[in-house]
Amino acid sequence: MIDHVSLAVSDLPRAVAFYERVFATLGMTRLVTRPAMVGFGKTYPEVWINLRSGMKPLSPDSGVHLCLRAKTVAEVDAFHVAAVAAGGFSESAPSLRPHDRVSYYATFIADADGNRIEAVTFPKDDAAP
Repeated sequence: MIDHVSLAVSDLPRAVAFYERVFATLGMTRLVTRPAMVGFGKTYPEVWINLRSGMKPLSPDSGVHLCLRAKTVAEVDAFHVAAVAAGGFSESAPSLRPHDRVSYYATFIADADGNRIEAVTFPKDDAAP
């Protein structure tokens, strides 16, 4: 099982300001601050934001794809609003995504370095928007 993930960023203060707003919508806060990295999580650092000196911002189709579980449709919506308000790029507005195996509600955003972050929840049929 995965214990934690790391996202490389070219500008740590910018990325930390962005992720503080975005992760807060899912109940994650800044837990650890070091000179070149910051750890976010609920009870321990699950996502690390790491400065990569000399890194050039990535294109929107490169970088990592990280999907975080939200508890509700409202959290997914809030995640999208916070990401765009904090300077992120909307790659897909929140919506129900029916597939042959499972239906889920998700949104995709990208940070300034091209890292794609998804928020997803699996609403019951009667709770879907």
